[in-house]
Amino acid sequence: MGHLKHRDLNVGRERLRDQVSHALRAALVSGELRPGVVYSAPVLAEDFGISATPVREAMLDLAREGLVEPVRNKGFRVTEVTERDLDQYTEIRALIEIPTVAQVARTAPHEELEALRPVAEGIVRAARDHDLIGYLEADRQFHLSLLALSGNDRLVETVGDLRKRSRLYGLTALDERGELIPSAEEHLELLDLVLAGDVKKAEKCMARHLGHVRSLWAGGGGSSPAETKGAARRTGKRSS
Repeated sequence: MGHLKHRDLNVGRERLRDQVSHALRAALVSGELRPGVVYSAPVLAEDFGISATPVREAMLDLAREGLVEPVRNKGFRVTEVTERDLDQYTEIRALIEIPTVAQVARTAPHEELEALRPVAEGIVRAARDHDLIGYLEADRQFHLSLLALSGNDRLVETVGDLRKRSRLYGLTALDERGELIPSAEEHLELLDLVLAGDVKKAEKCMARHLGHVRSLWAGGGGSSPAETKGAARRTGKRSS
């Protein structure tokens, strides 16, 4: 019996190995692949409906990122992430993303911002379809594309790495309670505020969103939303 929900891979769109890497990262972040558990590349390959080679290569990519570790003759073990790790990742993201969203709200061309609307709508659609992996993939694309409008590639790489290392196990419970859609709709709210050039409200929305990442989305452990707002205040910004 497989570990992952079946998903189709579009070989013509990008390299199969890259697609598998993205899907596995999303499964790690959402908790579909659990810390401490050893997963076999051939078994995971059955879930994808492909050969074991691209899955093994993708898992080696994840091992280089510190997300999994090889277990001789068995497969790959998902590494543990502590509450302290999650606190620190969220604080760094707040220090980076809140002021960057403010910068983008001041400087990004409207047509480039409006191009992100289908991605934001895709996040909402995935939430309605109970597709957590699709949700996380669209969420990653939206946030990194928004930050990329700052023109700072290294900043985008840093936030992308922090996102990979986080864990959002609370998403499953939110989805089961029907509470994921309002969180998904925050992306449309943020986009509209940035398009309107409303810097203060965009900052507040981003701070609130990151508070959800650490509290509700991470499963309720660790920092409270107030503590996450504290990270935002240390940037010199107000939060909601």
